[in-house]
Amino acid sequence: MSEKQKEESIKTKITSAHDYRAYFRQALDASKRQPFTDFQIATFVTVIAGIVRLYKIWEPTSVVFDEVHFGKFAGKYINHTYFFDVHPPLAKMLIAGVGSVAGYDGLFDFNNIGDDYLAPAVPYVPMRLFCGILGVFTIPMSYITVKASGHSTAAALVAASLVCFENGFVANNRLILLDSPLLFFISFTIMAWMKFSDPRLQPFSFQWKMWLFLTGIGLGCSISSKWVGLFTVATVGCSTIKGLWDIWGDLSVSPTGFGRHFINRVLYLIIVPILIYIFAFGVHFTALPLSGDGDTHMSPAFQQTLKGNEAPATRADVAYNSVISIRHLKTNGGYLHSHASRYETGSERKLNGDVIVDVPLLTSRKEQQITLYSFRDDNNLWKILKGGEDRVENPDELEWVKNGDIVRLQHVSTSPIMLHSHDHRPPVTEEEYHNEVSGYGFKDYEGDANDYWRVEIVDHSSSSPAAGERLQALRSTFRLIHINEGCALFSHSVKLPKWAFEQQEVTCIKGGTIPRTQWYIEQNDHPLLNETAEMVSYENPGFFKKFLELNKVMWTSNAGLVDSHPYDSRPPSWPILQRGISMWSQNEKQIYLLGNPLIYWGSTWAIFSYLIVRGVLILRQQRGYSDKIGIVGRYFQDSIGFYVAGWTFHFLPFLLMGRQLFLHHYMPALYFGILGFAAVFDLLTQKFRPTKKILATVALIALIVGVFVVYAPITYGTTWTRDDCLRSKVMDKWDYSCDTYLDRNPLKSSVTEAPSFHPQEESAPLGVISANDGEKPETPMQPTPSAPMDEHSGEFGDEEDADDEWYRLNRPADPEEDEDEDDEDEEDDEEEEEGEE
Repeated sequence: MSEKQKEESIKTKITSAHDYRAYFRQALDASKRQPFTDFQIATFVTVIAGIVRLYKIWEPTSVVFDEVHFGKFAGKYINHTYFFDVHPPLAKMLIAGVGSVAGYDGLFDFNNIGDDYLAPAVPYVPMRLFCGILGVFTIPMSYITVKASGHSTAAALVAASLVCFENGFVANNRLILLDSPLLFFISFTIMAWMKFSDPRLQPFSFQWKMWLFLTGIGLGCSISSKWVGLFTVATVGCSTIKGLWDIWGDLSVSPTGFGRHFINRVLYLIIVPILIYIFAFGVHFTALPLSGDGDTHMSPAFQQTLKGNEAPATRADVAYNSVISIRHLKTNGGYLHSHASRYETGSERKLNGDVIVDVPLLTSRKEQQITLYSFRDDNNLWKILKGGEDRVENPDELEWVKNGDIVRLQHVSTSPIMLHSHDHRPPVTEEEYHNEVSGYGFKDYEGDANDYWRVEIVDHSSSSPAAGERLQALRSTFRLIHINEGCALFSHSVKLPKWAFEQQEVTCIKGGTIPRTQWYIEQNDHPLLNETAEMVSYENPGFFKKFLELNKVMWTSNAGLVDSHPYDSRPPSWPILQRGISMWSQNEKQIYLLGNPLIYWGSTWAIFSYLIVRGVLILRQQRGYSDKIGIVGRYFQDSIGFYVAGWTFHFLPFLLMGRQLFLHHYMPALYFGILGFAAVFDLLTQKFRPTKKILATVALIALIVGVFVVYAPITYGTTWTRDDCLRSKVMDKWDYSCDTYLDRNPLKSSVTEAPSFHPQEESAPLGVISANDGEKPETPMQPTPSAPMDEHSGEFGDEEDADDEWYRLNRPADPEEDEDEDDEDEEDDEEEEEGEE
């Protein structure tokens, strides 16, 4: 390229960049010519939003949906007792702070949906009001965001109206849930980023740095409320990379200037969010110093930092006849445990002449249970004895337990029961490579070779080389290998049935993964070990080790939320609003999380329209066609593209998740979809005359408000009629119950009123048949909180409460099942007749 051609290319690049910024400035300056200022319009929008979002926020006067979880967590903060949750702590701490200021004492347990707030005087209204106000502020921020993007006032009003009158946002954001703080921080982040992107701002000026800093604060608060905030980080991150790329291509910016741009973005958009995230966990640990029901999710070293769960120092060296407690290394340190209860299945020991044999029977009493238990207890204590041919101990001498020794473990509280295994399947895990582990022994019986285990030290503390040669408490990590079967003592997260108190299963596995077969000794005592014996205790993990451990456990538990739920849904169904969530129901009222269908479908149409058009233009360009979209086209392409990218980052990752998901997980993506719809509306009405554009805006907003009013009864939980309810069901899977409501005209139908959803309420019997049509009225499913946690096992699981029991007993009948039952009844009748004959 000649020098002249290079000079022309540089001029073209600079002119193009300047023209683009000039159009952006012109669009932003246009608001100065409107009759009302943006501040006045935003204030008006806020007032309307306050009326819509805070209307009767004190109703219902009982627990709704996941208030079961997040109200309970607020009480944990107030009482300073440690708990575990899969979400970062910021939003929960804010709710707890409001509750504390409002006088909440943390004693209300939030156990079930429908539990009354009024009788125990729970200050639930301030906590709901806090979430509701945060939801209110997302509306003016959506207006400011669209205006800061350079779009018209009409487009900004469309965005604000859609966010304001989105039924799902309203229903969700007025409850004690995390979604309202999350959406607030995401909205704030995007607004600050758009203000930072204003081309009128001088780079490195105070305002420029302020908006960049506020963007970083918004990002930090978003990821500190829910990990969905990471998708917002990705959205702003990609926009940052594109912006830096454009700056690099702007030849009027020197390399030094580019370096300053880069450093400022790293500082404010990476360092600041990380510091906020770490700080949130620091406050979280400080606020929860006491041992609580969340201890079992954490490692023993973490647990002992909590007051009330401190592990006392113990003697280091383990000798024969020592009384020890053994902890599992992998599953959060459960204790090897036994108690005077028998397995319901498995093997039974019987005398065959003078020989004791294993008899695999399904009789009522089997061998003693061996389990993994999460709490300190006397039933966790074992005496370590010699095994093998030379198993005589001298009680007056100390003999250390060494690597490779053959030992027996005698359960102290049910002595002479020994830790035992044999070639029979366990009661739950019945694979061939698992053997049952049981407790066996009786008076004057010396045991047999099935009680023998070989100690295999696999790791030890670097501070004590001797712990690799002989067993030491807390320092030696070892396996117990069964002598006869060659299997290793093993445990996993599988729980035994209720007859074993739902404690963790312990088996002997052949060829198992090493981490789940590793154990260590926590408590060690021996009568000959005096005060001069070396003592050992857990090392204090420190803040950063606790921080990393908690985040790792949060990640693992989040991925483990795979249980089904009556109202869960998969991501492909969200953009078309295929199904909602039943959140609460009582008497003739219910709250059902269902979005405004026009907003869902309109935003989805806008997103995919952009993707299709953009894809076609890229394909045409690749084939050599020149579609000159101009400066205006490039502006709309970038503006809409940013919102589409935000929608994509907040939606597509859910397609890869196998965990339990709900419609409310789509809300951040929907917010970006609404902003994208407003930008598309601005593009389509760009050449409209002012009067025509105003009419189009008013007509669209009126239509949205009209649809909002239609579904308002299930948004606010107010009264409705059965006829209006039935007419509102556009899609088959909108499974809110219309039989909850009375008919408009009582003479029109004789269908008996459906019972209350709440299991504690008196209700009419289900299955009452209409006198007119003889059809069984629709039976609703019971509202159930999402992702319940089992506090005893450290694992997430199904919550067996009255709500689930109600659903199982009263779920809608399956015609095929009815036919099968009829067939079975006919067969039973025929058998009875044959018996009579």
